[in-house]
Amino acid sequence: MPATSIDFNAVPGDSHLVALSGKDHDGKIVLIPTPSDDPDDPLNWSPRRRWTAVACVLVYTLCVCIPTAAIYSVLPNIEKKTDITLGDLNAGTGYMFLFLGIGCLIFQPLALQFGKRPVYLFSIFATSMICIWPPYTKSNGEWIASKILQGLVGSSVESLPEISMSDLFFEHERSFGLSLYGLTLLLASFLAPFVAGFISEGQGWEWVMWWCAILCAVGFVILFFFMEETNYDRKLKVDSATGEVLTINSKQQQLGNVVTNIDEIMKLPSSIDGLPEKDQAKINDSEELSGTEDNRENIHLANQVSNIEIVNSATYAPAQFTKKTYWQKLSLISGRRKKFLLHHYALAPFLMARFPVVIWAGFLYGSSLVWFNVLNGTAALILSGKPYDFKSSSIGIAYLSPSVFSVIMFFLSGICSDWLKVRIAIWRGTGLSKPEDRLWILIVYSVLGCSAAILWGVGAAYEVHWFGLIFGMGLLGGCGIFAITASATYVVDTYKELDTEAMVVVIMIRNCMSFAVSYGITDWVTNLGYKKCFISVAFLCLAANMTFLVMLRAGPYFRNSQKHTYWTMVDKYRKLGMH
Repeated sequence: MPATSIDFNAVPGDSHLVALSGKDHDGKIVLIPTPSDDPDDPLNWSPRRRWTAVACVLVYTLCVCIPTAAIYSVLPNIEKKTDITLGDLNAGTGYMFLFLGIGCLIFQPLALQFGKRPVYLFSIFATSMICIWPPYTKSNGEWIASKILQGLVGSSVESLPEISMSDLFFEHERSFGLSLYGLTLLLASFLAPFVAGFISEGQGWEWVMWWCAILCAVGFVILFFFMEETNYDRKLKVDSATGEVLTINSKQQQLGNVVTNIDEIMKLPSSIDGLPEKDQAKINDSEELSGTEDNRENIHLANQVSNIEIVNSATYAPAQFTKKTYWQKLSLISGRRKKFLLHHYALAPFLMARFPVVIWAGFLYGSSLVWFNVLNGTAALILSGKPYDFKSSSIGIAYLSPSVFSVIMFFLSGICSDWLKVRIAIWRGTGLSKPEDRLWILIVYSVLGCSAAILWGVGAAYEVHWFGLIFGMGLLGGCGIFAITASATYVVDTYKELDTEAMVVVIMIRNCMSFAVSYGITDWVTNLGYKKCFISVAFLCLAANMTFLVMLRAGPYFRNSQKHTYWTMVDKYRKLGMH
């Protein structure tokens, strides 16, 4: 029978993802988090309902992200028609990224208190309105003010979609969902300058922002009629006789070979007598590394949810759930909390900053955005200069390269990451999964990112053929999806119960790093030159990504040493009614 109180000795992030059976170590995926018996539980949604929700999150990401990147290919045009220098224009985008992070401290708590749906709608509508202003700016002060407001109202795009994806996907498929978000984020960032270049040549740079306003307005209409609230208080019912979690029949049929019997999972690792000595050693090693005497206890249901009801299947009459009607799904108040806890939600991210795992994930995410900003900040400068002399439309076309590479890298970062997590759990011989298992995928980023930075910057210094530059540009831009996916899944896998608060810290760190680089990118390139600048970028990229090797060993130590601190926070916030 699963315990109904939090196990404070459980290591956050460690889970038994695979229930192994037989000598061939073939097993069944364990659903984490455990779904309830309510059809309105986002984990129980039908494929059509779930993918509609995913599509709405991606539409929001696309519409809000495009205005933040559309101006990159037309910066020379803006400089010519205004009194704003290229350095000031880049500094303005730096302020925008800074407030994209700061805004999370405001809108993320609001999303938890009042629901994600109203925050999404306000964000996309406000972005539409703000996009009308920049074409009328004539001074550096106006430009910076418009960028600050755009960053503030659009800040939800930085952290809220990751949480929505974690609401909709189980642990073994979470990387795929987050990679979809990362892919959309990168495609919007790269395709926006592509389209903007043609708009600028045909209609003037002012229409770049006005079309962004129209796009966001259309997106607002789509989200209003199709986006559904994913805030949900999950309550699990467990059979007192068998320890089996009661789920809806449609979910059991849909998932097929899914394990929901808690006793079966908990007894699994004890039956190893028939396994070879090599596999028994793997089991012993994994248990030793977990930091607990018996890591099977890490799957306690009470650590996942606060509401667990023990029922007698012989006398229990399941509640007659009625799915929400279409108009109920459009409600703007269905996700709000009954108690006013906004001040607690606002304070929680600062408390999550105590965890090194969260800090490192923010550093990893931030470092990837640094290279992204260096690329965007120099693309127009390099390609419009000698000997290439690209027009605005040609610079825009160049952004097709990172778009194509982003799609290619999506399959490595998303699908392969989920596959790797499951395979490592099986390889251990116990089905034990650790959040660090996904980080091995960063080897690809380390090698390709370093090579791409050298090809782009050093190639520009030696004036190589434009194809070499475009290839390097695409490779460097496309690799960014690795850091987006790895950092987000690492945090969500580790601190799923407080993932919303943790992601605010990650985004704050990321955007502060982005702001610093955007503010100084022009001087960095000017003072060092393309060659030295991008050699330093290449090896900084390599060093930043290779820190995952440190986290492979330090991560489990940090998670184990801070387990009591974390579960005490979870227990406190659950008693307050926050989660």
